[in-house]
Amino acid sequence: MENHFKQMTDFFHKVGAVEIEHSEKTYMAHGIGVYNDLKAWGCDEEVCDAGLFHSIYGTELFQKFAFPLDRRNEVRELIGERAERLAYLNCVMDRTVFDNTVANAEGPRHFRDRCTEEECELPAGEFHDLCVIHVCDWLEQIERSQNWDYRRQGYQDAARWLGGIAAESYDRVFANETTT
Repeated sequence: MENHFKQMTDFFHKVGAVEIEHSEKTYMAHGIGVYNDLKAWGCDEEVCDAGLFHSIYGTELFQKFAFPLDRRNEVRELIGERAERLAYLNCVMDRTVFDNTVANAEGPRHFRDRCTEEECELPAGEFHDLCVIHVCDWLEQIERSQNWDYRRQGYQDAARWLGGIAAESYDRVFANETTT
């Protein structure tokens, strides 16, 4: 397992994604933080690996690095099909559609790919794992970014829907909110 983690971080070095600024840290340090937090949350290895790679293709908010989508197979070979798919979904999700789906989490789990504009329904387990990664990612960086109101309701809804450690972590992190 230690060798696998080194292989994953070596990949970030190989593609030049180590020292890129991200939320008052480096891109790789943030990814490692998400990976470690997901481990602490008790997530399985594939979800943790997806957490490390959660923004490898860029996201709506993070555009300082984007590994080419036509090279997804390289990431898939390294972290596996399930982890790569979760990382991909986190990168390309239309956040507004995601937030609306979370608000109606008992209904169909709609997903819109902001790059292809394709829409689909996600299976319950995949939707759950995507929520876990998405909430954990934001909680890892919110105190540094101080962007407390960015999609606050969406993140809160997802944390409450997930319950357990996600809801507890959301409450703990947001208890540190500062007003300026």
